[in-house]
Amino acid sequence: MPNLTSTSEFLLLEFSDIRELQILHLFVFLAVYLTAVSGNLLIIVAVAFDHHLHTPMYFFLMNLALLDLGLVSVMVPKAMVNSLLNMRSISYSGCVAQVFFLLFLEGSDLAILTIMAHDRYVAICNPLQYNTIMHRGACIQMAVSAWIAGILLGILHSGGTFAITFCSNRINQFFCEIPQIIKLSCSDMYLVEVGIIMFGCLLSLGCFIFIIVSYMQIFAAVLRIPSVHGQKKALSTCLPHLTVVSLLVLTGIFAYLRPRSHTSSDQNVLFAIIYTVLPPLLNPFIYSIRNKEIKNALLKLSDLGHFSKLIASFSAKMRLNNLVLKKC
Repeated sequence: MPNLTSTSEFLLLEFSDIRELQILHLFVFLAVYLTAVSGNLLIIVAVAFDHHLHTPMYFFLMNLALLDLGLVSVMVPKAMVNSLLNMRSISYSGCVAQVFFLLFLEGSDLAILTIMAHDRYVAICNPLQYNTIMHRGACIQMAVSAWIAGILLGILHSGGTFAITFCSNRINQFFCEIPQIIKLSCSDMYLVEVGIIMFGCLLSLGCFIFIIVSYMQIFAAVLRIPSVHGQKKALSTCLPHLTVVSLLVLTGIFAYLRPRSHTSSDQNVLFAIIYTVLPPLLNPFIYSIRNKEIKNALLKLSDLGHFSKLIASFSAKMRLNNLVLKKC
C-alpha cells in the first residue's frame, strides 16, 4: 500500500449512501445535539446565576456540564455537516483536533467525576471539616488540575497517534477514533500509541478504584446514621453522581471490552455513539430530575423579571471583583 503520511485529509465512514437516510441522520443528530446543548447550558446558567447553588458540589457539576457541552460538540456538528453536504472528508488538522479534544474532554470529565466523589466523601464522612477542606481556593485548584490533566492527556494521545506512518486515509468510523486510526498504520510506531492507551487505561482504573473506595466509606458512614430519613437524605446527594459514573463505566465497557472479531461497521458506529453522545445527553437530566435546588433555580430563571435581577446582580459582582483586582 502507498505511504500516505503526507495526506491532507481523511475519509470518514458514511452513515448511508442513500440521500434520504443521510437527511434522516442529519435531523436525528440535530435533535440529539440541541437537546444535549440546551440541557448542559441550563445547568451552567442555573449554577452561575443562583447564589444558592454556589457550593462545591454544584461548582463541579457546572464544570462537568461545560465538559459535556464540549464533548458533544467535538464529533456531532462535523457528522451533521457531512450528512448535509453528502461528503465524508475531514482535514488532517481537523482529525488531529478531534482526537485532542475528545481525549482532553473525556480525561477531564473522568477527573471531575473523581473529584466529585471526594467531595461527597468529605461532606458525609467529615461534615464538620467540610468547609475547611472544600474551600473556594481548593475547589478551584482541583478543577484547574482536572482540566490541565485532560489537556496533557489530549496532547499525549494526539502526538502519539499522528506520529504514525499511515498507509490509508479511510477511517472506519464517523469521527477520528484512535483505535480505527491505529488500524491505518503500516509501521511499528503504532506501538507507541498502544503504550499511551495502556497508560491512560491504568490512570482511568486508578480513578475508578478511588471512586469505589470513596463510596465504600460513604456507605459505611451512612449506615451509622441513626435515622432512616438522614440516611435517605445523605444518599440522595450521591445517587446522581453514582448514576453518571455508572453510565460512564457501562458505555466504556460497551465501547472497548466487546469482542472485536465479529463487529460490523454499523455496530462500531452504534457503540461509538453510545460512549460519546449518550453521557453528555443524559447527564443534565440525571442531575436535575430529582434535584429540587436545580429545579427551583430553573424555575427562577424562567421568570424574566427575576432573571434580569440575577444578571444585574451578577454584573455588579463582576465589576466589584474587577475593582478589587485592580487595587491589588
